[in-house]
Amino acid sequence: MKKILTLTLLLSPCAAAAQAAQSDPLLAALKAELARSTSTLAHAESAPLYYLGYEVYDKRYYGVSASEGAVFSEDSRRARQLDVDARVGSPALDNTHEVKGDYAYTNSKKQELASLPVEDDPAPLRAEIWGLTDRAYKTALDRYAKVRMNKSVTAEEEDKSDDFSASPASVYYGPASFPAFDKAAFRNMLRRLSERFKKYDFIYDSYLRFSVETNNRYMVNSEGSSIVTGNTYVRLIYSLYTRTADGMELSRMKIYDSDKPSDMPAEAVIAKDIDASIAELAALRAAPPEQPYSGPVILQNRAAAVFFHEILGHRLEGHRQKSEESGQTFAKKVGQQIMPAFLSVYDDPTLYDVKGQFLRGYYRYDDEAVPARRAVLVENGVLKGFLMGRSPIRNFPESNGHGRRSEGHGAVARQGNLIVVSSRAVPYKALRERLIEEVKKDKKPYGLIVTDISGGFTITERSLPQSFSVQATMAYKVFPDGRPDEAVRGLNLIGTPLQTFSRIVETGDDPAVFDGSCGAESGWVPVSAVSPSLLFSEMESEKVQKSNARPPVLKPPFTDGGKGGN
Repeated sequence: MKKILTLTLLLSPCAAAAQAAQSDPLLAALKAELARSTSTLAHAESAPLYYLGYEVYDKRYYGVSASEGAVFSEDSRRARQLDVDARVGSPALDNTHEVKGDYAYTNSKKQELASLPVEDDPAPLRAEIWGLTDRAYKTALDRYAKVRMNKSVTAEEEDKSDDFSASPASVYYGPASFPAFDKAAFRNMLRRLSERFKKYDFIYDSYLRFSVETNNRYMVNSEGSSIVTGNTYVRLIYSLYTRTADGMELSRMKIYDSDKPSDMPAEAVIAKDIDASIAELAALRAAPPEQPYSGPVILQNRAAAVFFHEILGHRLEGHRQKSEESGQTFAKKVGQQIMPAFLSVYDDPTLYDVKGQFLRGYYRYDDEAVPARRAVLVENGVLKGFLMGRSPIRNFPESNGHGRRSEGHGAVARQGNLIVVSSRAVPYKALRERLIEEVKKDKKPYGLIVTDISGGFTITERSLPQSFSVQATMAYKVFPDGRPDEAVRGLNLIGTPLQTFSRIVETGDDPAVFDGSCGAESGWVPVSAVSPSLLFSEMESEKVQKSNARPPVLKPPFTDGGKGGN
């Protein structure tokens, strides 16, 4: 027994990983069915299968939520889901090719999906893999016939790139373990923190939630790749809501992200943040609704990161440059100036953190078994490239490791960690002074500082205007005469990308991280963005849509007796 232990300790990390991979029943089942399926389907008479890929999402999850001092829900679960990517035809033309009309491109990104047993019994595992492979292959055959028919009756495509690019085989084994932590401690902390909202009668809803999820992705394909990689996502979130007399819903929210439960902030820190959010919500509720505005605006760092993710990042996803349904804003602008020369933008999923802040967009391999790598998008204001999955586009024939998806969806090019850097940064105080200068120069009554925005929408479909609209959930008027800043509500920032980016005139030296989850045609994926504060010489706003609902007629029951806010 002692000799065996010694041998184990002497194994190199690579050898230990290889040994663990060999003893993994799920990986063995995937490889066995992959070999069996490809050996037969690659020689099918109707349409040969030229590529087959399996991806399993093996997830463990724990979550607890609390409101008004009580636990509302608590759950733990484990699930495995399998995606099958079956491609028939050839890399030049296969079943994933865009079928024009009826939003067929988006629909084509749906994948065959099945649940797998969470127990490592080879027979039921292989049975489910076999069944889904059969369905995926038949679906691929049917769609390939539609692709060929569609190409024969529609106009020639402008971008004649292949449908799929080759990728060298990758082998990696590094699953993540579900972390150990004190569930009772977090449960009790959420109870105590949720009590803080009860004394304010203008808060009609509030909650806190703590969650831990470990996602191990198993990927094997007919190119020889065998990859097991894991990520853990830990999140604590609180939200509070109110409604004004004119029917406008208002909220404040804060999210803490990490990959370790031990990295969550102390209870005293969260309590202080909650008190600040309550004060912000009260200020918003008391503010008059904002009127349409056009003038100088500062987007503070985290809000600027969300803005770049929504307005630039989605438009630089490679598949959008080829799709006949897309507006292709930047498809033919490579080598051209699209923003000021002091700005550069890249996306690097290999970054684990920035100044100690965990990045949710971190991963080692994308969902097409391609190693993640840094993609330079904008350099000194000049467009250099795109986020690429394995769908080639003109002049960009290879993936740069950005093919991503959630279960049940086909992979497309997506963002990971979008990073904005500036070579002309000033302290935030100087940026604010420059804002006031711009306000005076334009003879505006005030400027705007936006400290928080929600992910609104950016339109990329060719059939609609190529514009954006994002809601400023927290913003302030800044007056040139030195009056105190005033909170404003009901503000949507609107515009078009090409014009808006050209109006950035200065940046702060204060980069901050936005961690979130992004939804698009390939599902929901964890993402991050990093940006300094930005000063725009001009940005336009419009009123937000609001409901006709009035605030609650009665105060919350726990505020009776004269307690609470106004």
